Amino acid sequence: MQKIVIAGCSGRMGYALLEGVFADEALVLHGALDRADSPQLGRDAGEQFGRVTGVKISADVAAALKGADVLVDFTRPEPSLEYLAACRAAGVKLVIGTTGFTAAQKQQIEQAAKDVAIVFAPNMSVGVTLLINLVQAAAKVLNEGYDVEIIEAHHRHKVDAPSGTALRLGEAAAAALGRDLEQCAVYGREGVTGERDANTIGFATVRGGDVVGDHTVLFAGIGERVELTHKASSRATFALGALRAAKFLAEKNQGLFDMQDVLGLAR
Repeated sequence: MQKIVIAGCSGRMGYALLEGVFADEALVLHGALDRADSPQLGRDAGEQFGRVTGVKISADVAAALKGADVLVDFTRPEPSLEYLAACRAAGVKLVIGTTGFTAAQKQQIEQAAKDVAIVFAPNMSVGVTLLINLVQAAAKVLNEGYDVEIIEAHHRHKVDAPSGTALRLGEAAAAALGRDLEQCAVYGREGVTGERDANTIGFATVRGGDVVGDHTVLFAGIGERVELTHKASSRATFALGALRAAKFLAEKNQGLFDMQDVLGLAR
């Protein structure tokens, strides 16, 4: 049985992760972390589910990690890096679903993976992971005469744009087309932009309401369009994928993995 620590346990994803751990007999809640000013500190982590777990919500990272197997983190880049350093020091494995990291911050994750096993993915959904593979396959076939556009929508509280998932889809398409996303991405259009450059990959971002997460990759040709779409209706899909990733790490000691590794999908 794997001993799981959940970071950001009082947030929306934290709730979904707790629910997932309680429903999985192969997992046990070992620690529950929240920010230092959280009003939930000191409460039993199972209280909102009518459970008594004996695990108190805490801001003491070192204490929560003592004896743990895996920390699951869906917070923000700055606290994520603090959790990363603490896990590296304690020898605790990580599942990181946080998005919005800079290139330099991603390098810190890569360095930490030399010492502990990490699953790092911008989207833990099984369906989105499959979508990434489908985009790669489609781009290899639709490699001439088709314009690639990525449209994503999320709730009003999301702080980064485009989403990490949209960027990962863009990377998958670019790689299959032999392009560098940093060189060919277009993140906004306004005014007289001129004709579309055939080698670009465009991104459109929508923010509003309580949209959990919608992503569409559009291949627009002459006389036809191919659209690959994933729509998430519940955060449970991300939580279940993340906990599947945690179980995947049981046999790993170090190394950096993503959800394609977890699902055994060919690249």
